[in-house]
Amino acid sequence: MNLILLGPPGAGKGTQSELIASKYGIVQLSTGEMLREAVKAGTPIGQQAKALIEAGKLVPDEMVVGIISERIDQPDCENGFILDGFPRTLGQASALEKLLDEKGKTLDAVIELRVDDEAMVERITGRYSCAKCGAGYHDKHKQPEVSGVCDKCGSTQFTRRADDNEETVRARLLAYYRSTAPLIGYYFAKDRYNFVDGMADIDEVAKQIEAILG
Repeated sequence: MNLILLGPPGAGKGTQSELIASKYGIVQLSTGEMLREAVKAGTPIGQQAKALIEAGKLVPDEMVVGIISERIDQPDCENGFILDGFPRTLGQASALEKLLDEKGKTLDAVIELRVDDEAMVERITGRYSCAKCGAGYHDKHKQPEVSGVCDKCGSTQFTRRADDNEETVRARLLAYYRSTAPLIGYYFAKDRYNFVDGMADIDEVAKQIEAILG
């Protein structure tokens, strides 16, 4: 089973990918993680990517597709994979389709975690975590049982991601919709597109995804 999860930052793609991977025995693939692994392993494409990154340049689509190609050839991807965060543009979608055709593989489903923009801004800007153990909290939805004290480790030190502010979140949402909207039509035309309510709780989203996958 080969899947793509679509959704803006903070929609829960990573969480759902982990649940799907565990349930169906397939591999969760993040392009960022694959890129770091290729650089660390010193593969030919990884070496090229490292040179570009060190020069402060973007890694081109064809190189990212090459890294995906290397990764899905590995034995643990034999049962399938979930791509999280790729493709993001029509060009990437076309390149991915060509790659899979060459390998005799197909996409079984593309699932978008559809979100409410205003609720997403609130969800992301309100989150923070324990600086010691990493336990996650939220200003509105998940406060520590004792104010200012981490439930898990008792630390009183908390931190927020620098980019979890309203201006940055709205910019990321806009960038997502600009690049992803064409993908919805692209995969809908190929009878691969599905969507679930990304604002539901984690278990409910998982149930909706399972209903699609059967």
